[in-house]
Amino acid sequence: MQQQTPPPRIALVAGETSGDLLAGLLLDGLRAQWPQVASMGIGGARMQERGFDAWWPSERLAVHGYSLELVQKLLGILRIRKALRARLLGADRPDVFIGVDAPDFNLGLETDLRAAGIKTVHFVCPSIWAWRPERVDKIRAACDHVLCLFPFEPELLARHGIAATFVGHPLANVIPLQPDRAAARQALGLPADGEVLAVLPGSRSAEVAYIARPFFQAVALIRQARPAIRVIVPAVPALRVRLQQLVRECGVERAVTILDGQSHLALAACDATLIASGTATLEAALFKRPMVIGYHMHPWSWRLMRRKQLQPWVGLPNILCRDFVVPELLQDDATPQALAAAVGSWLEACQHDPQRIAALEQRFTALHHDLRRDTPRLAADAVRQLLAA
Repeated sequence: MQQQTPPPRIALVAGETSGDLLAGLLLDGLRAQWPQVASMGIGGARMQERGFDAWWPSERLAVHGYSLELVQKLLGILRIRKALRARLLGADRPDVFIGVDAPDFNLGLETDLRAAGIKTVHFVCPSIWAWRPERVDKIRAACDHVLCLFPFEPELLARHGIAATFVGHPLANVIPLQPDRAAARQALGLPADGEVLAVLPGSRSAEVAYIARPFFQAVALIRQARPAIRVIVPAVPALRVRLQQLVRECGVERAVTILDGQSHLALAACDATLIASGTATLEAALFKRPMVIGYHMHPWSWRLMRRKQLQPWVGLPNILCRDFVVPELLQDDATPQALAAAVGSWLEACQHDPQRIAALEQRFTALHHDLRRDTPRLAADAVRQLLAA
């Protein structure tokens, strides 16, 4: 009788909620390949629901606070990485290590493990195509294989001698191809008719500190021309009080409803969105919504980013479409007046230029189809092939 090959031991590190979501999907695919697969490392609730042995919870990798608190947190993260490295190179040596996002934590660890003969995978290609191209050398040294969310990334990595597989973007399977605006408005208690603007000023305190005020000042200007407009603002709990304060200071509290999260409902319900650059812009594109992308950061950070920026676009919808399909107003251009004018242009198009809206929806629908893949199966297949090599 042929002896059955035991399932592999797979170590993973996932930081933040998004990493936990991606790793959970990957574990679904791995368990379909190997029902008794053993997985361990650093992870969150979604991973643990799938039998993951969390030596440390992913929350331990989150960085918040300032000065001494921040230094203490970073020192704690370094101690965790040292202890994890020793464990993976010792008695708990895995067959493969998969770092899920968190490149600042994972790439160095992957380099050490790969040098010791452990196969390594990185899930989510760092944005070398947008900025920080120097990271490509670190990726080449760290990874046997990269699992990519965007279809152009494997070819880019191949030019640098890095093996990669496009596995699709999970959001493309979560968000329906044809969002139901009426149902979303009903769920949020909004009227079926009338204009609705969704304002998404970011989910991190640093983002809100720089962009939320001009966003709400733009709302005040928009209301002068469109006094009946309803404005909805999805907010993470930690930022709700600060956003409420800014809404009052900008004099738009009567028009603005701050939601407890519910960003997908907000994007499904709105006619257009004023949105901070980041993953939320991809969500807005998958909901086929006209948007104005705005962003502002510390001047020194802006100068650094501009020097390392590799392409003319910053927003993910424009990067993926390779065109300025939606306006980007960044740094000094992100004035309340400019933001309000750009949003007003989309709102006018919603009423009087259906061809412009239809053309945008067509671009975003094509993008949605491009990103829609069986992510768990494709990711697990790539890991299986790496282990068999």
